[in-house]
Amino acid sequence: MLKREGHSHTEFCPHGSGDDVELMIQKAIKLGFQEYSITEHAPLPPDFSAHYEGQTTGLTEASMAASDLDAYFAKMNRMRQKYADQIQIHIGFEVDYLPEFTEWTKDFLNEYGPQTDENLLSVHFLKGKNNHYWCVDDTVADFQEGLLSQAADSQALYVSYFKQVLASVNADLGQFAPRRIAHMTLIKKFQDYFDLDHSFSVQNERLINGILLAVKAQGRQLDLNAAGLYKTYCNEQYPTLEIIKMAKLLKIPFVYGSDAHSIDAVGQGYNCMASLVDGYQDLA
Repeated sequence: MLKREGHSHTEFCPHGSGDDVELMIQKAIKLGFQEYSITEHAPLPPDFSAHYEGQTTGLTEASMAASDLDAYFAKMNRMRQKYADQIQIHIGFEVDYLPEFTEWTKDFLNEYGPQTDENLLSVHFLKGKNNHYWCVDDTVADFQEGLLSQAADSQALYVSYFKQVLASVNADLGQFAPRRIAHMTLIKKFQDYFDLDHSFSVQNERLINGILLAVKAQGRQLDLNAAGLYKTYCNEQYPTLEIIKMAKLLKIPFVYGSDAHSIDAVGQGYNCMASLVDGYQDLA
């Protein structure tokens, strides 16, 4: 089976470790990976700040700066060429889905998509308090104030999140729309801190099924993301085992992702993720 890293970040990420992507690639080679996807957080729309509320760093450190795009592509292409005989490197973005900014995102992808060969689609921001967007995975305090306090219970919060994930899958983002849905249960990052429900209600199961059917119909993939296992208050991969089982029945392909923001995290949880889909041939 092809050993592939499908989700990683670089020194261009403001909330990362600052570790040089070249050293991360070298570790991936050492671990026996044959393919390595570099998927830095794409710049957010300039006008998004007016729609955001919460800790400032949840916005300012969420993604790479637009001014770094040329340098990003230049370095990643150098890495691709330098290590071409040792590992196949894919270059792209992790793109945030923001309903009000669909056209901006589509324009961004139309402009920069031709320079990429692999992109991820994510939901990191959700409407909450004051009808503003709050970051789903930044701080416990913002999660409580902006999101959880506005929901009747954890199931209601999950409904809001999965509705946005479903909208992201069905959005028209053009010919360069990301083909893989990243960490589709990121809403559970703080589940152990707040004692959120681990299983899903019937309503949420229906939403999840709708997401998976859309992913299947569109020929997309799911990010089998190990990062949640290493988050203090999550302790579970994204997506949950329940969703993995549902996706397997639909024969939706998974791609392992460490979601590494540091050298240490490259390859984290790979064997565990592979065991979850043991005998399932669509782990790419």
